[in-house]
Amino acid sequence: MMPALRLANLALLVLFPVAWFAPLMRAGILPLFGLSEISVISGLQSLWQSDVFLALLVTIFALFAPYLKTIGLACVHFGLMRRKVLGVLSWLGKLAMADVFLIALYIVVVKGVGFARVETAWGLYLFTACILASIAISILTARELAKPQPVQQEG
Repeated sequence: MMPALRLANLALLVLFPVAWFAPLMRAGILPLFGLSEISVISGLQSLWQSDVFLALLVTIFALFAPYLKTIGLACVHFGLMRRKVLGVLSWLGKLAMADVFLIALYIVVVKGVGFARVETAWGLYLFTACILASIAISILTARELAKPQPVQQEG
């Protein structure tokens, strides 16, 4: 089971950057973005120009938290870090899930106000799947590492 978890986690190192550049939503009229397709990266570019504090939070939630967690899990998988860090890594994954919530909330608010037409795009689903996969991998890794290891006899 551990080799499959390692491989799935390493795949996230590629999938997260793809999700960051993939379209999260398509918007008709948005004064903040002025774009037809919005990705994590294009949204961050617009936020840095208008609200630096919010841009910093989203950068931490969307980019740094999930990627640091994935790298940390890889280090645990390959014996470069102790399993004691799994609690901190799990917390990082929950921070990343907060970003998905913020995006979904933004879509609901904009649709409710009626100023723009907003449709979710495939990148939102990819980003959400990456976050959920990361959380699942960390849970399964903790379970695998908690199992008693077989004793090898010297022969």
